Amino acid sequence: MQIESPPTDKQYDKPEGERRGLVIVHTGDGKGKSTAAFGLALRAFGRTHVHGKLVKIFQFMKVPSARFGEHRIFEQLGLPIEGLGDGFSWKSQDLEHSAQLARDGWLKARAAILGGDYFMVTLDELTYPLIYGWLPLDDVLQTLRDRPRHVHVVITGRRCPPEIIELADTVTEMTLVKHAFKAGIPAQRGIED
Repeated sequence: MQIESPPTDKQYDKPEGERRGLVIVHTGDGKGKSTAAFGLALRAFGRTHVHGKLVKIFQFMKVPSARFGEHRIFEQLGLPIEGLGDGFSWKSQDLEHSAQLARDGWLKARAAILGGDYFMVTLDELTYPLIYGWLPLDDVLQTLRDRPRHVHVVITGRRCPPEIIELADTVTEMTLVKHAFKAGIPAQRGIED
């Protein structure tokens, strides 16, 4: 490891552009995409709910009855999180039903984005119904372009379509360096649930 001196000068000039809603993407094969998006949602919720601004999380691959750690704490805090799917595609008994759930869920998410009532809308695992062909990419892109100027949209999932990356304001790619699962260690409750 190389030791560095901490910076003593400001590293950037203050941007002079207007404040507006952003499209933020967390993609890549590494762990932490949803976790990062939930952190943003919590930050936005903590900052804005006092002023009547709303935050909503839609999970495209989770079932509506999901009770993972994030669901339990968000429920206690009053931050709405909604499962729109029926779980992992390889567990689905009917992929056309899974596709229809994604299409129905997209209509809800689209309405939340375009309605303008939300400060932030998180679309967790949106990339999967897109790359499976369950959702029309053009409609998603148009919704992102047409959203009210104050609405932030956060998108997660592997293999984010390049068209969304091009449109986005901020894109972070999580890189897999090492993962316990590949070493034969099963998913840990509270870490990967």
